[in-house]
Amino acid sequence: MRFMTLYKPGRESDAPPSPEEMAKVGRLIEEMAKAGVLLATDGLQPSAKGARVRIENGTFTVVDGPFAETKELIGGFAIIEATSKEHAIELTKRFLETMGEGESEIRLMHEAPAFSPEPERELLAAKP
Repeated sequence: MRFMTLYKPGRESDAPPSPEEMAKVGRLIEEMAKAGVLLATDGLQPSAKGARVRIENGTFTVVDGPFAETKELIGGFAIIEATSKEHAIELTKRFLETMGEGESEIRLMHEAPAFSPEPERELLAAKP
């Protein structure tokens, strides 16, 4: 079963992890990837570099970051392969223990991926 975990850092700022934190996480990522339980992972840039896009009644609203509620911001994600929800929880606990602070939301993904890239497919041109 595939699960997505969404990580919310415990610190109240957009400060990146320290080199020591990155090294610890790097070792865990390597271990989990070799074990075949980590399918994808990445961190996210500070919210000041992002935007929120909303549609309501057919009208789009775009709000540039930074966003006020930093405790609710997602700092990174992982897609893991686990045998059960309990197994996903244990893998997530190991990550949080490595990070030291924060919380993660765990969500079961659909069995079949919604998208599988084809090498010959051209990228869509970005609209201005």
